[in-house]
Amino acid sequence: MNPGLLFLPASVLCSVTLAVLLKLARRHGVDVRQAILANYALASVLCLLLLRPDLGSLPHAPLLLTLAGLGVLLPTIFMALAQSVRHAGIVKTDAAQRLSLFIALGAAFVLFGEPVTARKLGGIALACAALFCLLRRPARQGGGRAAWAWPLVVWMGYGVIDVLFKLLARAGAGFAAALLGAFMLAGGLMLCWLLWRRAAWRARDLAAGLLLGLVNFGNIYTYIRAHQSLPDQPALVFASMNMGVIALGTAAGALLFGEKLSALNGLGLALALGAIAVMLP
Repeated sequence: MNPGLLFLPASVLCSVTLAVLLKLARRHGVDVRQAILANYALASVLCLLLLRPDLGSLPHAPLLLTLAGLGVLLPTIFMALAQSVRHAGIVKTDAAQRLSLFIALGAAFVLFGEPVTARKLGGIALACAALFCLLRRPARQGGGRAAWAWPLVVWMGYGVIDVLFKLLARAGAGFAAALLGAFMLAGGLMLCWLLWRRAAWRARDLAAGLLLGLVNFGNIYTYIRAHQSLPDQPALVFASMNMGVIALGTAAGALLFGEKLSALNGLGLALALGAIAVMLP
């Protein structure tokens, strides 16, 4: 068996497990800010050990602003992810995160000169319709603005992060080196924030963060290894990852936490899967 067929489900499992852990963190009173700090510390170490980045390919002065943007956005959107899981649930959060790839696709037309095709425009249109259906919430369900605002922030945030990584890659910065730089900067900024806020440090919060970091980096590492093991089948990796996360996230939300979806939300999930399917060659 090709090892890529093992790395793919492992990556899907890590992605959904991350959302489950964030949901449980709030229930057990974990300070997510401290957990996020520990997450980036461990992710930086694992990145050095497993990806072995070429530090010489780190971006220089002209691209430091892009790297700084990543350093600020990564912990900010991680906290938004935790809020989205708390207020909107795992199903909508995972779907919103996966649909963020269409922001990067739109940016490819504007920033990178990628040709516009009917198929890509159709995928973007389906993704927008899916996002509307997923975030639409009947008034009787309550939940307020947070139930749709946080998934929207997650969608936009992860889309911008993807674009920034692409900007670094196009400028010659190695992915592993850029990832390490972003992790270290994100962790440093999070540490400064916690010191400024005079956080009450607790070992349990940092321990929870190490588990988050293991799962978070596991998601990235197994996804990279899946692409490396299946170099001639990028569409398979792309579709399996995104559809797998939406499907498993839906199952996890319903079975573990009793999350309920309206008929319109269900249509949104179907449209999200359709948007991804449209992108297949």
